[in-house]
Amino acid sequence: MNKYRRFFEVAVIGILAVFGTIALGVTPGIADKRLQENQKGANQPTTVADSLPVATSAAKSVANATVAGDAYSAKLPACAVNQQLSTDLQWSFGVKPQRGWTIYEPLICQIINADAGPATDEFARKLARWQHSEGLRGTGVLDAETWGAMIRDLQSHRIKSSQYPDPDRLVTVASSQFWDPQRPEELRQVERDAYAAYKRMISAAASDKSLGLSVSKSGELLPEEHYLKIISAFRPREYQEQLRKQSPNADRTSLAVNSPHFTGRALDLYVGGEPVSTKDANRLIQTRTPIYRWLVKNAGRFGFKPYFYEPWHWEYVTAG
Repeated sequence: MNKYRRFFEVAVIGILAVFGTIALGVTPGIADKRLQENQKGANQPTTVADSLPVATSAAKSVANATVAGDAYSAKLPACAVNQQLSTDLQWSFGVKPQRGWTIYEPLICQIINADAGPATDEFARKLARWQHSEGLRGTGVLDAETWGAMIRDLQSHRIKSSQYPDPDRLVTVASSQFWDPQRPEELRQVERDAYAAYKRMISAAASDKSLGLSVSKSGELLPEEHYLKIISAFRPREYQEQLRKQSPNADRTSLAVNSPHFTGRALDLYVGGEPVSTKDANRLIQTRTPIYRWLVKNAGRFGFKPYFYEPWHWEYVTAG
């Protein structure tokens, strides 16, 4: 009897071992993650995988990579995670679900002062420093928490008012400086200081020969030039409401009820593609043009801040 009992116990142990191995194979890294969570209380460095908002195959490959404070570990393949999250990260803005942040790559690189893209170690290093400066964990991975912090920062620099300027603060701009030369005169008005800053910015862009802008001797964009022409500037509330009625599904990601265009200091500029289409494919085209990238790097010098969601939309806040 004892011999049969011994045989039964060995068999049970063997079966349990097999099932344990299968379970670990199906869910790799669980034991390591629990160990890491227990170690956090002992001031152990945190892992990049802990900060990921969605499960990815890239995340599994970095389960044991560590970053302590702002010290970047060369062994951390954060670039692989960033490359995947740039197209796969799920987030939302307004009521519209979003996927990835590759559309916003030029703005992100400007924020963290990186010249290289998300698939590089340089991007991860610069991002880790920025995260640390913002009180975030310096993981070097642009996850949902980090991207949310960047959006809040970008939005914080925008125009807060929706008040009309005094009538004497509005100047009527020549139709030749608008993307649509047939635009009615009452819709070709710009706040005086914003227009002066815009002209200085156009002059600087024209002096950059790599952009190849066609300008007159007086520094104005020629009629055949489309880039950086004004699409829309001052818009009265009645006109804004007409636009909203034409787009019944508009939300805060597109047509605002209280628009910064009411101030005359918000300018929609042509940067490529379809002028004001919020389709992802179109915005991706726009953010890859040399003109847009030039604006990202230089518009702040003239007091203009971007609306991150619309590559064409720039707001004059103050002299930079």
